[in-house]
Amino acid sequence: MIAKFFDYFREDIRSVYERDPAARSTLEILVAYPGLQAIWGYRISHWFWTHGMKLIGRMLSNLMRGLTGVEIHPGAQIGRRFFIDHGMGVVIGETATIGNDVTMYHGVTLGGVSTEKGKRHPDIGNGVVIGAGAKVLGAILVGESSRIGANAVVVKPVPANSVVVGVPGQVVMRSKPQPVSPDLHHELLPDTIGSSLTAMMSRMEKLEKKLRALETGQAALAVNVNGNGNGNGNGFSNGEVMPHAPEQGLWRGEDFMI
Repeated sequence: MIAKFFDYFREDIRSVYERDPAARSTLEILVAYPGLQAIWGYRISHWFWTHGMKLIGRMLSNLMRGLTGVEIHPGAQIGRRFFIDHGMGVVIGETATIGNDVTMYHGVTLGGVSTEKGKRHPDIGNGVVIGAGAKVLGAILVGESSRIGANAVVVKPVPANSVVVGVPGQVVMRSKPQPVSPDLHHELLPDTIGSSLTAMMSRMEKLEKKLRALETGQAALAVNVNGNGNGNGNGFSNGEVMPHAPEQGLWRGEDFMI
């Protein structure tokens, strides 16, 4: 058992070097990485929990929560090379399971949505990255090699090799497998709703231009036939002006009275 713990410890330290460029030495990792300390405390408390000493497991878990700011229930099941960066505010519930090579940032919650006993927390697949402040709620599966954006709220299953962003979480499946694991490109988040609205507004603008041209032609025809015209020339009978589609991701302030 002790040899197994030391194997885990060595892997955990290696994971810090691989995923945090700020890590400079093993001594620094040992004394200044609360996320790593919380994981080690969990592994010990989990041993007590699984060997019938649940109260000792909970007491040790509560002690580590006070020391590190990370709350991991000793009943959770966590795989190898799990890395919590920064750590503060992380909460992992009793029936949560976490696969191998998972990366998690501060403020993440793996929570339940029911007071019923039994399975009520999420399952996190291998190689998943969960951004700062994200909430994954309920007995759902987050497929392997997926990335959950910062502050996303995930309440439905996530297929493997996907990206989740927004509240509630919008799931976008990658068209190609993620070549590098873990996926730490937190800046690459799809704006699903914004992109959809932009595309719709662009199409509406094109339709409005065609309609305006058609109305202008009809008005000119009416002038020739009746000798008068009453068009307003802007394509809208009541003078309403719709927001323009964003250009290069930027909206126009005059469309929103700012």
